[in-house]
Formats: sequence, structure tokens, C-alpha cells
Amino acid sequence: MQNDPTRQNTGAPPAPPQGGAPMGGAPGRPPMQNNTNNRDPDDWKSRVEVISGIPNDEKPLGPKSTVDDLHIDELLGIIVDMNCSDLHICQASPPVVRHDGKIKRLNYDQFIPENIQRIMYEIITDDQIQRFETSNELDFSYSLPIPFHLRVPGGPVARARFRVNLYRDKGSCAAAFRLISSKIPTVEELKLPLVLKSLTEKPRGLILVTGPTGSGKSTSLAAMIHHINLNYAHHIITIEDPIEYLHEHKLSVINQRELGMDTKSFGNALRASLREDPDILLVGEMRDVETIQLAITAAETGHLVFATLHTNNAAESVDRMIDVFPPGQQEQIRVQLSNNLVAIISQQLLAHSSGKGRVPANEIMVASPAIRNLIREAKTHQITSMIQTSANMGMFTMDQCLRDLYLKGWVSLEDIMSRCTNVEELKKMLATTGGMQVSTGTGQIKR
Repeated sequence: MQNDPTRQNTGAPPAPPQGGAPMGGAPGRPPMQNNTNNRDPDDWKSRVEVISGIPNDEKPLGPKSTVDDLHIDELLGIIVDMNCSDLHICQASPPVVRHDGKIKRLNYDQFIPENIQRIMYEIITDDQIQRFETSNELDFSYSLPIPFHLRVPGGPVARARFRVNLYRDKGSCAAAFRLISSKIPTVEELKLPLVLKSLTEKPRGLILVTGPTGSGKSTSLAAMIHHINLNYAHHIITIEDPIEYLHEHKLSVINQRELGMDTKSFGNALRASLREDPDILLVGEMRDVETIQLAITAAETGHLVFATLHTNNAAESVDRMIDVFPPGQQEQIRVQLSNNLVAIISQQLLAHSSGKGRVPANEIMVASPAIRNLIREAKTHQITSMIQTSANMGMFTMDQCLRDLYLKGWVSLEDIMSRCTNVEELKKMLATTGGMQVSTGTGQIKR
């Protein structure tokens, strides 16, 4: 079987917040539990959660299933049925899933290295096997096929798609599968700020979506590109590693290029894209100096460019882009960035207070004249203060967003305190809105 042979857009899990990882990522991991110092060293054994893999199954677990003749499609079918976000397979462990942000083990025997290599090599090409054995890492996408006897003539042939990373773990193969929703969600369905829709209407410039790995950056970008596709006639080129959401041609024409399959590198694809008559470019990740320079140049030459960075807030994102360049180029890049940046959207995912699904928390920075001036004069440390006082332009900080999510009852107080940038500032904001009281003597939080 070849990997992702059809690229069909089928098999969507439920939309948020009804379970799974609504933003295409698992993150929003539960906070670490306190008071663990006095636990028995073997206490973890009683707390390992093992599940059958059958939705809403409350019957006692039966005998463990064997992995000797297992095909990966069996496990991926469980992921789709249970609306999990991730599957992990590694030696000396049964299959592991992430369900509503929590790690759970399936009721199977433990893998041995030979099992994993057989399972993974069955779904990749000879060329991919060679690339993996050379670099010990491989990114690719995979489509879970619909069984032949269940297919409808003229209908889809794939049930769901997965982003896969194959890697080495103590000399053995290991892999992580991330479920990709085949239905591209809207900005409203994801509960993202509506200002994101107005940002897509900009004629040119650079829009960054930032956040830690698995924070839903790809899904937010997909929702923005989908909005453009439904409302405007543009030529859009995406460069991804691998392709996650599959876009159909609607009002816009969308060409999606995958690293390794369609192009050698982000830099090569970006350079070539400037000769392909694009209106809009999406860069899956800005990993190096060349890609960042080309993205800024593309924005400067009249294109609207979307890109991602693994940074936590707007100020950090600006510094990261400038600091990767040699000192002699940084002043020039600072000026280019100040002139061409449109907005920075920082994002993280928190567990929904209902215990099901995830909720996005965002920081929005729009490049106003005052923000551009701060970037130009290397005063990025003042960007957060400027965002706080620019609500009339659709801006807000991560801490302001966390406060609002808590007041809506969507997330817990404990979660926002563990995810905020400035704990004391967040306490003051909550106190002024009646969301909490802080004992001045102890600093303890009272609801």
C-alpha cells in the first residue's frame, strides 16, 4: 500500500468542542498534578488507563489483542471512531492514544521492534524507506481507506487522513500519527477571533500564526485559507510538510505542494512560487534564514504571505525573525519587517471545562503605525503594552484572552493560571471583573 494514494477529503471527526482535538492538534495537555513527592514508586501502575478502543464501552476489558498480524488501519480506525487526536506506537508498549488530551493505552499486547517495522514499512514507498534509513526520520501523510465492500460508486475512497512522523527510538522504529479532519472548519466553528477573517482581506503583507507544537496553527491557517477560497478569486500556493488539510478549488485556485514529494525545500518552493503567478502564499514553517528572507521578500513584492513560527507571543516572534540573521543584516530586516508585517496571531489550546474538547486562546497583534515604529526602533519589549491599549483595533494579549475564556466558563481557573504570561497581571484583571478575589496576605486565589 502506498502512502496517501488518493488525497481524498473524507472522514471527518466531530467539530469542537464535542471531543478530540478541534484545532488539529493535541496539545492542551492537562497540567501536571501536584503533591506527587510522597507517592509510592510503583503507584503509577495503578494509574495507567487502559481502554478497549470501542466508543462508550463500559464492559470489563477482555484478553489483550495480539499485534503479530496487526495492520495499522485497525488502530487508525479506532482513532477515528473514538475521535482521538493522536496514535503512538513504540517498542515495549501497547498502542497509545491521546483522547481529550489524556494519554491512554489500548488493550493490546506490547510491540516488539519487528512488529513496528513491518507495520510501518507496509504503508510507505521504497523511496521513503530509503530516506528513512538514511536520516532515521520521515514525515509523510497517510489516508485510511474505506473497505471496498463499503465504498459507494463515485464516492470517497478514504475515511480519514493522518500526518505521520516515523522515527528511531533506542534503535527501533517508532511512529506518531496525528488525525487530520477532512472537513476544513470555519473560523466560527473553531471559536477563533473574527478579526482573522478581516486579516485575510489584506492585499499584501506577512501574517504569522505562532505557538508551540500542536497548538492548532495549521488548522487556524486552513480556516483562513478556506475563508478566502469561499469568498475571493485568488491563486493560492501552499508549501507544507506534509500536506494536512486538502483544499478544493472553489472561487480560488489552490495549488498545494508537499516537501519531499513536490519540492526539495521550503526555500526552493518559495523562490519558484514567485514565477507561478500567486496572489497568496502559505509557508508551513519558517525554519531557516533563507525561508524567512524569501517570505519577507514575497510580502514586499505584493503578495499576501501566511507563515508559522514556534514562538509564544508577538514580541518573541518579531525578535526570533530578526535574531536569526547575522548582525550586519538585522537593521535591514527590522525595517523590511516593520513595513510588511500585517499581524501576528499567537495561539495555544486549553482543555474545555466540560472535560471534552479544546478551546483556543489567542493573542492578536495588528501592525498599527505605533507597532511598526516599535519594531523599527528595536523596542519590541513595549509591544505587549501597546497591544493591551489597542482593543479598538481588534488587539488583545494572551492574558486578556485567558481572562475572557474563564469568565465565559469555558476553561478552569487553574488552567489559565498555568498558561498565562504574567500571573499577577491576570489576577488583577480577574479581580477588577469580579472573576476572583486575591487574598493580599497569602496571595491565594479565591473564587
